[in-house]
Formats: sequence, C-alpha cells, structure tokens
Amino acid sequence: MTVGILGLGLIGGSMARAFAKAGHRILAADNDESIFAFAQLAEAVHGSLGESNISQCDLILLSVYPEDCIVWLEENARYISPAALVMDCCGTKEQICKHCFPLAKKYGFTFVGAHPMAGSHFSGFKYSRSNLFQGAPIVLVPPSFDDMQLIERVQTALAPCRFGSFSLCTAEEHDKRIAFTSQMPHVLSNAYIKSPTASAHKGFSAGSYRDLTRVAWLNANMWAQLCMENRENMLFELDQYIASLSAYRDALNNRDTAALKALLEEGRIRKEEVDR
Repeated sequence: MTVGILGLGLIGGSMARAFAKAGHRILAADNDESIFAFAQLAEAVHGSLGESNISQCDLILLSVYPEDCIVWLEENARYISPAALVMDCCGTKEQICKHCFPLAKKYGFTFVGAHPMAGSHFSGFKYSRSNLFQGAPIVLVPPSFDDMQLIERVQTALAPCRFGSFSLCTAEEHDKRIAFTSQMPHVLSNAYIKSPTASAHKGFSAGSYRDLTRVAWLNANMWAQLCMENRENMLFELDQYIASLSAYRDALNNRDTAALKALLEEGRIRKEEVDR
C-alpha cells in the first residue's frame, strides 16, 4: 500500500514505523520540518504528503488534534481517491465523525473513526516505535455497523500494527466511555501531583504513587483540547468523582470509622465487579 500519514507524533510516528517496517510506502506531513527530516532518516517516511500525491494513497491516517484533522480533510477531501480508506487516530470521536462522514460520502472515499488504545506519557516522534500497538485494543466508529466487509477491510489495512482486539461503538458512546477511562485519569493524576507534599515524596513512595502520577506528565495542549471536545462527559465524571471524594472527607471529618470502612469496602467490591 501507499499510506499517507498526517502528523508524526507518538501515534503517527509509530504508525509510520510499523507500516514502513512491513514494506509499505509512507507519505507523511508534519508541521515541524525537522521532525519530518528525522522520520526520513529513520526510514519511517519515504516522501512528503501533499496535493499532488494524496490520490495515490490507499490508506490515510490522520494523527493530529481533532480540529486539525477536520480542517485538513475539508481542504483535501477532493484529492482523495474514492478507493481510499481514511481513518483518524484521535481521542474523541463525536466532532470528527460529525464532519468527516459527510465529507466521505460527498467525495466517495470511506471514512472510519479510530482510537488506538496505546500510548505513553512521553510524546513526539523520538518516542515512537513500530511495536507500540502490538497486542493493544483499538476502538472503531464505522459509518455502518452491519458492513462486515468494511470491518474486515480495516483489520486487513491495519495488520502491520498488530492490534490485539477491535471494538465497535458509536461516536457518542466512545466519548462517554473515554472520558472515564482516559481523560479523567489524566486530569486526576495532574491534580493530585499539585499537593505541596509531593515535593517530599522521595523515599516514601512506591508502586501506588508511580501508578497514580505517571500520566500527570502530559501534553497540556493536546489534553486540554481533548477534554474541551468532550466537555459534557468530563463534567459528568468530575461531578461523580467530587461527590465520592466528599463522602470520604465527611467520614474523616466526622471521625466516622464505620462510614469510612464502608466506603472503602464499597470501592473494593466495585473494582472486583467491573474487572470480571
């Protein structure tokens, strides 16, 4: 295949490495020319993606911020081959799919929303690797849920990434779930580390501290946009969390050991239930 990739950060760069390693031709575009040059030196990219060769792409992967994906596709949809498969790799889906499904229908190509559930607290091409997605799940938002040929086509196209599982859902359901499983942990970790006690953690911290604070080290620009894109779902989850924290605080403030024990036991049982 000829694969077009917009954005050579951690996700786009890892996609480029995976497809290049599998022997495919990679055309890419990135706002940072030095990143593009480095990707060429790493043999992850073979040429520049632009108006003159977009039509050559069998697969196009959009791996930039959601708003930038929409703008790029609006500007370049007319150059895309009707035989091409176009997918985004963004962390939210409602706005992307709302804009991109009609564009695909208008110009005749196929668009599928996609969210690779893999990553790192490090960002940028220098941290990309060809096996980033190996065994990882990916969530798909197709234009139709009864088109099994399309799902098989997507699975075949993404074979070089070696995803471990494929899940299907609507854009709305994706954003609701991802607010809880992805965006909330980043916000909570980021807020937790702001305690003045954090500066004295060395020698007193172990696995639980590392697990909770790992994603506090984030790309603020990207996560701010993702959370704003998913504002209503994030507000719902934050309200739920604040209410839960208030219950723990009340138990401590009231010296109510029985209430605190009940809250902790409730959380333990809930964890067991959701992980079955």
